[in-house]
Amino acid sequence: MSSFDRPNWDEYFMLQAELAKLRSNCMTRQVGAVIVRNHRQLATGYNGTPPGIKNCFEGGCKRCQLRMEGKIESGASLDRCLCNHAEANAIMHCAILGIEAGIKGAILYTTFVPCLECTKMAITIGIRKFVCLDAYPETDYDLLEEAGVEVISLDKNRITKWAKELVSKYDNSE
Repeated sequence: MSSFDRPNWDEYFMLQAELAKLRSNCMTRQVGAVIVRNHRQLATGYNGTPPGIKNCFEGGCKRCQLRMEGKIESGASLDRCLCNHAEANAIMHCAILGIEAGIKGAILYTTFVPCLECTKMAITIGIRKFVCLDAYPETDYDLLEEAGVEVISLDKNRITKWAKELVSKYDNSE
């Protein structure tokens, strides 16, 4: 019997979050998120300005512009940022579509550990497991622990392996 390698569920859904972040219009950080229950994708989100608002990279968010110019430090003046976070967008997507996301073991896959606001939203709807790739400086780990949220960090090398494998199939097709 030959060996057949494929992504495990966590890797598969993290690749979906990585794909979602390609739609981000935020110029300071691109983030993708996916909410999953029973190995089924319920919603995706990426960070950027709300619908109908000029894209961040087109000057829609003055805070991000100042951040890119080095006039605001990372994590400062977040209350002035117009960009919705990827996790918040995925949660709102569930609300818009009437999907109960947080019950019965939903998992939030996100390319960064969520910030305080997104953590509060996820806890409120009942998500108790985050699968992440990178740390985020404004994460409240004490809150996560108190709420019983499990945080799993994936090996970026595994995600890179799968992404490279996907791209190589396009590179070899001529």
